[in-house]
Amino acid sequence: MTAIRNLQSAIQNLDVLAFAAHPDDVELCAGGTVCLMGQQGYRVGIVDFTRGELGSRGTPEGRMQEAEAAGEIIGLVARHNLGLPDGGIENTRENQLKLIRLVRRYRPHLCLLNPLECRHPDHGAAARLAVDALFYGGLRKIETDDDDGAPQEPWRPHHVLHYMQTIPFEPTFVVDVSEVWAQRIEALQAFKSQFFNPEYEAGEDEPDTFVSNPAFFEWVEARARSYGYSVGATYGEPFLYRHGPVGVTDLVGMLKREKAYR
Repeated sequence: MTAIRNLQSAIQNLDVLAFAAHPDDVELCAGGTVCLMGQQGYRVGIVDFTRGELGSRGTPEGRMQEAEAAGEIIGLVARHNLGLPDGGIENTRENQLKLIRLVRRYRPHLCLLNPLECRHPDHGAAARLAVDALFYGGLRKIETDDDDGAPQEPWRPHHVLHYMQTIPFEPTFVVDVSEVWAQRIEALQAFKSQFFNPEYEAGEDEPDTFVSNPAFFEWVEARARSYGYSVGATYGEPFLYRHGPVGVTDLVGMLKREKAYR
């Protein structure tokens, strides 16, 4: 397991820990949300499951460098890569324990996951692995140790959300990411080998892909505009709350922000 970025003490908690089958999944689908959380002062980390070595463009080493650059732009506190095989994410106890150790180490309040249903099989596989690991991480009789050999305490995040990838769903929340849209695009284009970036010169053996052409980039913006419009914002990112309904004690406070009339 590789720690790409870990600027703070390992014993300090994270507010948010996002999981991704591939480096760039979070930036593509929840990039504005993690940028916004960073600006709001929350401690955010990302766990990438694979190095994306089956990608038609770029190299695994290049993807790691791109992930580091994106993390700098977002302002991540920590970023880890589990080194699981691209195209072979399996929901085994061994892989669950890799996630459980990180969750118990950082004790996040909120976790963001790939969706359970998606065009790419790795995305659903990553979501199922994460869902099971998050549950088992709360069981005291599953014992794990930290890097220094100290026993870890059980932990489950208080809230779990799935971000949207290629297959749409009816979202529980839409996050207004309008004020960080430029930062979000900069973080996404840090993966210059994967997404449209006029500064990247593709090699002769690197074909145009589903996500590397300008039309896909236009679709990313169009979808964000569509979900943003639904909540009275310029740009929005949709999420599905895993364990609904959401309990509240202060309904007025929760709905304090005015919703633009549509």
